[in-house]
Amino acid sequence: MSLKFQRYIKCKVWQKWQLFHATDFQSLMYPCFTFCRIFGLFPYRINASTFETTKQLYFWTTFITCIFCIYELIILYWINITGTINFVIIPVTFERNCFFILGGFIRIVTYILNGPRMRLLQNVMEISLRLSPDSYRKLSKLIHAKDIFGFFFLVGRITFYYYIINFGIIDKILVLYITFTVFQMDMLYINCVCVLKACFKEVNDNLKNLRKLVVNDKPHLLRRIYHEQRNPFLLTKLQALRKQHLMISDTVQMLNTTFSLQLLATIVLTFAELTFYLYFYIIYWEINMKNHMFYVMIYIISLMYYCIKISLMGWACDTGKDEAIKIGTNVHEILNDTIDEQIKDELQLFSMQVLNRENTFSAKGLILDATLLVAIVSNITTYLLILIQFLITDKVCNKKVTNDTT
Repeated sequence: MSLKFQRYIKCKVWQKWQLFHATDFQSLMYPCFTFCRIFGLFPYRINASTFETTKQLYFWTTFITCIFCIYELIILYWINITGTINFVIIPVTFERNCFFILGGFIRIVTYILNGPRMRLLQNVMEISLRLSPDSYRKLSKLIHAKDIFGFFFLVGRITFYYYIINFGIIDKILVLYITFTVFQMDMLYINCVCVLKACFKEVNDNLKNLRKLVVNDKPHLLRRIYHEQRNPFLLTKLQALRKQHLMISDTVQMLNTTFSLQLLATIVLTFAELTFYLYFYIIYWEINMKNHMFYVMIYIISLMYYCIKISLMGWACDTGKDEAIKIGTNVHEILNDTIDEQIKDELQLFSMQVLNRENTFSAKGLILDATLLVAIVSNITTYLLILIQFLITDKVCNKKVTNDTT
């Protein structure tokens, strides 16, 4: 009854959604859900805190997916078979094929996993009902800013890119849709990870408060009445926290299963695009094109975009894993402070559950944590050093030419 009442109240508050002031899961995810619905990635509606698939939205999603697949197959046919679309150099052809194939793979997987993703979002929303309003407000400052400002940053990047790169209109439309599709699905994943991290933190905070209660009530545990009642409040609280932890752990596994293929394709696409951009810059530097500095700006902006997106993903997953690990530590601290046998038994069950549920965010065996973040920073540093080296060489060559002319 308590959860149903919370759903009713939060459904009423949902009508007064405000930016950076989320009150529940729906208002927290509102910008992301809106953008996903526009691009045909969100065939659901939320009815009384329940995700449902509607015929209209599902038809829109299916229609967009079919148009996209036909469109992409035509583009690949023109590039690789007929040669209707002919790029100047072969590496550009490789880059277009890589981008279209991986982007198409992400879009098709997104459509196929509409059902599992709806169940995942339903579970995340059910778990997040236990979060406090203050937790929602803190999350909304990050999630709303990331979703909205990231979207408009991407719009500016694509506008500048199209202003410099002279590709055909058909190619531009497809690239535009793939870019926004990959971005929105990555943001949806990061948002779910942040919510689950907040849920783990809520469990940790409750365990810390419970430990204070155990320590303060330690002299009373020797009383006969407490032994007879076996501390029902503490036991009930521990059982509720253990059940909550189990639900969050199951949702983490569901999240890993649902987003694994998409995340692998996103990581491969990110490193491929950065490598191709660096190669194109070197080629343009060698042929000394007039808009040389514009290509430098394109590469730097693209580097910033991919770096920030993957770094956010690695940070969210790593901090979420840390919160999950802290639960085991807090359980053992309470176990060391209590003398009641029944509470000890419950804590040992809780401890075994924590050990058996490895709450790491991964994609088909690839763990998304600080290790991935270090690898990304290392590669990006290498890219930047190569870029700086070519910029310095370019200035030296220009200076030498000027001196020789003089």
